[in-house]
Amino acid sequence: MPYRLEITSRSDIPDPEGQGIRRKAKDYFGIDIADVRIIQVVTIDADLTPDQLTMLQRDLFTNPVTQVSSFDPLPTPFDFTLWVGYRPGVKDNPGATAVEAMADVLGTAFPPEAAVYTSKRYCLTGAALTAEQVDLLAAELLANDIIQQWRVIGKDRWDPRTGIGIIIPKVTLNHTPTLQIVPIDSDAALQQVSDARNLALNPNDIPIIRAYFLRPDVREARSVMGLSDPTDVELEYISQARSDHCNHNTFGGRFRYQAGPDAPVEFVDNLFKTFIQEPTLTLAAKKPWVVSVLWDNAGAGRFDADHYYVITGETHNSPSNMEAYGGAITGIVGVYRDPMGTGKGARLVMGTYGYCVGPRDYDGRLKPRLHPRRLLDGVVEGVRDGGNKSGIPTTFGQVTFHPGYLGKCLVFVTAVGIMPAVVDGEPSDRKTTSPGDLVIMCGGRVGKDGIHGVTASSEVFSEHTPAGHVQIGDPYTQKKMHDFLLEARDEGLIAFITDNGGGGLSSSVGESARYSNGCEIQLEKVPLKYEGLDQWEIWVSESQERMTVAVKPNHIDRFMALSKKHAVESTVIGRYTDTGMLHITYEGETCACVHMDLLTAGFPQWEFDAVWLSPEARGLTEPVLEPPMNYGRLLLDLLARPNICSKEWIIRQYDHEVQGGSVIKPLVGAQRDVPADAAVIRPVLASTKGLAVSQALLPYYSAIDAYHMTACTIDEGVRRLIAVGAGVDHIGGVDNFCWPNIQHHPEKNPDGRFKAAQLVRACRALKDLCLVYGIPLLSGKDSMYVDGHLVGPYGESHKVSALETLQFSTIGVVDDIDLCMTPDSKAPGDRVYVLGETRNEMGASEYYAHLGYLGRNVPRVRPDETLPRYAALADAVADGLPVSIHGVYRGGLGVHLAMVVMGGDLGMEIDMTRIPAEKGLRPDALLFSESAGRFIVTVPSDRCRAFERRLAGTDFACIGTVTESPNLVIRGLDGGTLAVLSVTALKSAWKGTFGELI
Repeated sequence: MPYRLEITSRSDIPDPEGQGIRRKAKDYFGIDIADVRIIQVVTIDADLTPDQLTMLQRDLFTNPVTQVSSFDPLPTPFDFTLWVGYRPGVKDNPGATAVEAMADVLGTAFPPEAAVYTSKRYCLTGAALTAEQVDLLAAELLANDIIQQWRVIGKDRWDPRTGIGIIIPKVTLNHTPTLQIVPIDSDAALQQVSDARNLALNPNDIPIIRAYFLRPDVREARSVMGLSDPTDVELEYISQARSDHCNHNTFGGRFRYQAGPDAPVEFVDNLFKTFIQEPTLTLAAKKPWVVSVLWDNAGAGRFDADHYYVITGETHNSPSNMEAYGGAITGIVGVYRDPMGTGKGARLVMGTYGYCVGPRDYDGRLKPRLHPRRLLDGVVEGVRDGGNKSGIPTTFGQVTFHPGYLGKCLVFVTAVGIMPAVVDGEPSDRKTTSPGDLVIMCGGRVGKDGIHGVTASSEVFSEHTPAGHVQIGDPYTQKKMHDFLLEARDEGLIAFITDNGGGGLSSSVGESARYSNGCEIQLEKVPLKYEGLDQWEIWVSESQERMTVAVKPNHIDRFMALSKKHAVESTVIGRYTDTGMLHITYEGETCACVHMDLLTAGFPQWEFDAVWLSPEARGLTEPVLEPPMNYGRLLLDLLARPNICSKEWIIRQYDHEVQGGSVIKPLVGAQRDVPADAAVIRPVLASTKGLAVSQALLPYYSAIDAYHMTACTIDEGVRRLIAVGAGVDHIGGVDNFCWPNIQHHPEKNPDGRFKAAQLVRACRALKDLCLVYGIPLLSGKDSMYVDGHLVGPYGESHKVSALETLQFSTIGVVDDIDLCMTPDSKAPGDRVYVLGETRNEMGASEYYAHLGYLGRNVPRVRPDETLPRYAALADAVADGLPVSIHGVYRGGLGVHLAMVVMGGDLGMEIDMTRIPAEKGLRPDALLFSESAGRFIVTVPSDRCRAFERRLAGTDFACIGTVTESPNLVIRGLDGGTLAVLSVTALKSAWKGTFGELI
């Protein structure tokens, strides 16, 4: 029998969430609400006695100090009540956790059908409030119709005895699992099947697929098993494996590149092998600290004699664009599984984020799927819950606003782990599957969530139909699995491990079976969330929190005992073989049987035309500007711009202290409110060695040239590590590409050839910079098709493509964390140095964007100048000479001098005539050019001579002094005072943009 428990704060205690909703309703929609009180609703679907219900209400669900609760509707006053709950099949993480907690409190086990469903009831009071306004708040602020349902009830229709009633979003599938045989009479017929089932098969792949299933030897072998034409399981498996997401067909493609419309054609074969794999393997052979690259779920480097670190990065763009919270939390817990599935398994020690979204205050005529304001809030909360509730520190992140991301946001997530160098007497990075090993699925169960939308388009929806392609990650379940697998690893029980990410079992089992050269899977053994799934759905579902593990038969009893100890579900679903076949059965009947080498041979490369148009050919020019009248006002305006201003409201939502290893924290300085250049953690608490991790995002420069965008992004990632005290000899990189559609189509994508050329140029820059800087690419990912459609005022569709974007993450080892640097000035009298030359490179700068221009002179990296400078600065840090270091990034020297001043709560006097720069630059170029390779360094006066000796032969100059008076004083080229700004004024501008959100 089901029961409904309502819980709310005592009436004399403020409801901060409710007040936040009041503020947003007014700010976002102009809706006045007098009060909002929130009632948590817990619906328990289990057989319980009255005494058990009372015990759960008292001991589990209600805080007696701050809350009241009742199994009857609570009499909280309202004019309208809005109930919001999950749709059937959407993962209810609090509900799943509540079932376990109930079992602990009552000391009894619950049957599998027992469930708890959580929801909320918003009690809204307002004399002028209308039902239409409440429904708008539900649709635009408090719910997402993809994963949630809601009901609006006015006080005149409210029954105080029954309230909202008992709503149970239980999945009921009146369906008997069936296997479908797919006729392949012609290429056109298979194309129609692909379109109907949303398989997204490339037209060039279709003849290869048909040819395989029509081969006489294949048909003869299949007839023995009762098969002929391919089954739906087989086609789903092939389509998943051949997708661009899994197989990286774009980066493996063949490009016909032209440097201009009339330039000769240059064939570029396989971007991955040419520009990523080849330079990385070349560098790895020269870098003894490189352990594992480009084959596992994450790359690995040597931390010390006893430990390896692992790192990888992912994106979760499309899901986050549709359901911000669910997409983002799934992205972060998904990337966390990559280190868990690297080698024999790594312990997670930190995560980072990067968000690219439309302007938060967007009020244009086009309507995105989610307004950027709401989208960003949901993404921030998703990554927050994914990290904080997993017990993993989130130590670094960046946010970029641009109208190009209105069509599709970008959500970058990065994970770092640590593992022993040796496990059970063998190197921990090595793993393989062998014939006879058992295939085990650990963690969550399989449902329709995470299936590619076919369910949504092929079924009639009812109140019991599950929300098809939506996933919501469960950090609690994953944390238990994480701890369990580490213990199993340390006991030598794991032969192979990988995560169930894109493609689910089809990917994890299909790829791991290549090592043994075969497998046999019994799909009926896979634990399901509910009955009624077809075999193909079980095989490709991406339901979260699952790992695939290979275990030797003689270890299975101990493995299962540990699994039970940690309350993690683990199930043997088959075994690895050496038959050369992927063989899948369901209740004894074969539903798939294909050769393991089918997906690795015979398929054609994707081909692309790539035609570059130079900035000059596109008509880009440098603007002719009058000199600014008020440099102080201009600097304050730039500090307040969204891409520069404080993101403290986001940073403070993330726990960076959990695990106790934080060294350089996300916010540093006298008031702990200025962002660090990079994060430094101590993954081995007994050691004084640290890991420095950072990342860079500079998509704006792509509007001029993606080559220089990539070069500057890599350079910034390197500089950020140098700025906190890392050396130049041990830097690993992670490249995460997000690119709009590069397939040329005269109407749908007329600039596809140019975007393809941008990708070629970006990859060339990646190779060039990584080779010269000595950065092996430990891991990486490409996410193509970052295009979206917005609805116009008349219902028409408008395509919007994101900027060509690369997030570049960097990681390095800090030998002594006591020598780490932060950006804030430290003491009056310290000298201020600028390292690196400022040039007329304001193209795509924040300064130009502020004035409404793009320009042409994009910043360029000059490694012959930067590398000696970086090495000299690293040596100076090792000698203990500087007291603060800060890179010059977005906004230029003026903005980042202000950052150093704000961080120290001290002043600074600057002489612009001393700034190292090319001749003839105006003050605005000196202050706001974004030339690469530069630092601001403060040095005590008694160490200046030694510091300058270290930097001899590089471009640097002492340009000023730290002062006790808290003012930034900038003296101009004529000797007069160009600007005087107090720390208070600087912080007021810098924090004012999003200050109300903290």
